[in-house]
Amino acid sequence: MNAIFFALIFIAFAIAGYRELTWSAVADAQSPMQVLSLAVVDAAGGAVTLAIGLVGVMALFLGLMKVAEAGGLLVIIARVVRPLMVRLFPEVPAEHPAMGAMILNISANVLGLGNAATPFGIRAMQELDKLNPHKGTATNAMALFLAINTSSVTLLPTGIIALRAAAGSSDPAAILPTTLFATICSTAVAIVAAKFYQRFAAAPTGAGSVEEDGAETDAGKMAAGSLESAAGAYPGWVSWLALLAVAAIVPLTIVYGRAISPWIIPGLIVLLLGFGLLRKVRVYEVFVEGAKDGFQVALRIIPYLVAILVAVGMFRASGAMELLVVPLGAVTGLFGLPPEALSMALLRPLSGSGAYGFVASILQDPAIGPDSYTGLLVSTLQGSTETTFYVLAVYFGAVQVRRVRHALAAGLTADLAGVIAAVVICSVLFAA
Repeated sequence: MNAIFFALIFIAFAIAGYRELTWSAVADAQSPMQVLSLAVVDAAGGAVTLAIGLVGVMALFLGLMKVAEAGGLLVIIARVVRPLMVRLFPEVPAEHPAMGAMILNISANVLGLGNAATPFGIRAMQELDKLNPHKGTATNAMALFLAINTSSVTLLPTGIIALRAAAGSSDPAAILPTTLFATICSTAVAIVAAKFYQRFAAAPTGAGSVEEDGAETDAGKMAAGSLESAAGAYPGWVSWLALLAVAAIVPLTIVYGRAISPWIIPGLIVLLLGFGLLRKVRVYEVFVEGAKDGFQVALRIIPYLVAILVAVGMFRASGAMELLVVPLGAVTGLFGLPPEALSMALLRPLSGSGAYGFVASILQDPAIGPDSYTGLLVSTLQGSTETTFYVLAVYFGAVQVRRVRHALAAGLTADLAGVIAAVVICSVLFAA
């Protein structure tokens, strides 16, 4: 991200400087450097305004998710999907703690609980590493787990819904059906790609170190307490029935997506709070606790928003974005991927905060807006693709794996599938 951040600013400065030197003064017209200076100030102020508008919506969604988590919704989902996981990871014993941690991680990702998913993911990698006879080299199970992690089916992309609401969208949840479709496609491709690539990835050689590090990170300890509760599993027919139910939702959301989307946010509030009450959760106190986390998250992203919105604002105001993206966008635009969305698709695997800021700048742009085709497409891309390089760095770094084998290739293949699926479904639902 350091290189991307500096490159955006330096290229913007260089192009604006060249245009300034070759610019012919026109009455009442601002010079390229004046335009660049104003863009810096406007972008910095807009970033703070956006973050403040985001506080309430983020607090609302994280409060609701806290109620669902306290009621045991994660554990229920974990028990439903466990029989399917056993088939996907035959090399991992069914009763091994790694299985429970992976299930809880994927379940948290399905619900859009990024903060809850990370501790479970790190714990899963630690447990998978205990089954690894070749320390420092990724196993097939590790590669598949991370491929699924970076492309996880998402039922509730809370972050991008909150961002769309803060940007003034008339229907913030309109991207729920498109995100679900894109993530189902990307996850299916991730599984197939990981299984396919492992045939060509060089197998680890040598005895390897069998020493196990008994130390646990704080994140691992956070996840450990939930593993026992996920140990049991429902009968296999329950898992397959749940899978068929999710599959049945997809065509319904495609056909009736516009009619359903206005009901989603009010319905989710009632359903999640009602679930908490049925599970005897003190919904008010737990909601407030989760909302506090949302408030803190919204405040923490202000520096990131300022940095990337200023850099992107400079890049656009200088004319550099037009020079770079328009030629490529002219080609990809024929297939439903306009220049702005192309930039987003290229940035998303590299930098989560950068992509988040980029989406924010697009949704805030009066010429585009959150409810245009481009706004809906970049929102879907944000909700259905992952920061692949970051995920691999964090999870492999937690167990000191340096040789990632086919994990990166599988993750990037899933990202590409997610982009293609997002373009297809957004073209069907939202293209004029």
